[in-house]
Amino acid sequence: MQLFYNPALTTTSEYFTFDREESKHIVKVLRKQEGNTLFVTNGSGYVFKVEIVIGMDTKCKVKILSAELQKPLDYNLHLAVAPTKMNDRYEWFLEKATEIGVTSITPIFCEHSERKHIKNDRFEKIIQSAAKQSLQSYFPVLNEAISFKDFIKNHSKNGTLLIAHCEETDKKSLKQMIIKGSEITLLIGPEGDFSESEIKLAMENHFVPVTLGETRLRTETAAIVGCHSVAFVNHD
Repeated sequence: MQLFYNPALTTTSEYFTFDREESKHIVKVLRKQEGNTLFVTNGSGYVFKVEIVIGMDTKCKVKILSAELQKPLDYNLHLAVAPTKMNDRYEWFLEKATEIGVTSITPIFCEHSERKHIKNDRFEKIIQSAAKQSLQSYFPVLNEAISFKDFIKNHSKNGTLLIAHCEETDKKSLKQMIIKGSEITLLIGPEGDFSESEIKLAMENHFVPVTLGETRLRTETAAIVGCHSVAFVNHD
């Protein structure tokens, strides 16, 4: 099955038209014709079965036949991850975390961050592509980038709050802190790690320091280890 995406679809929608690029892909590449069926998600949990009524490569129009609400993730995982110096590494993280299963992602700018600007539109496209490829009907929410201090100040104190850092201090094992079916927020720092003052601020706001293993990990690797650990415990 191939999954398409249209965030505007609701259970009251009857028809819609794919944009020119998507229409060309459906008609020219996939060789779909009028009467063929496709599957489309709105990224908010629904998968729609649709039938092509106009099969033009400039205008592929479909009729909605049915809508089915899918089961969401059994857990709620919010990853707050500092942007990497090289953009492609962060994009790799976004792609893989989406495939594995994450609820929301927030880029956070830290004291040691080398990158202070990101392209949210580009990141959104990476997430959408990964979600479609992995046949997911609930797309992760990509929040606006924010400073570490503002994130800590404004973030909800609900659920399990964790910060992964490399300082030689008392830390819990991430696996020990994961509660099946729970809400988890995990902070991952930049290449230079969180500063001592950032770690202190997080702990003052109820974030628990955790270790991801014995080796020192890159930012994007640490984020994926955290994401997979939460998913693995919940799928056990």
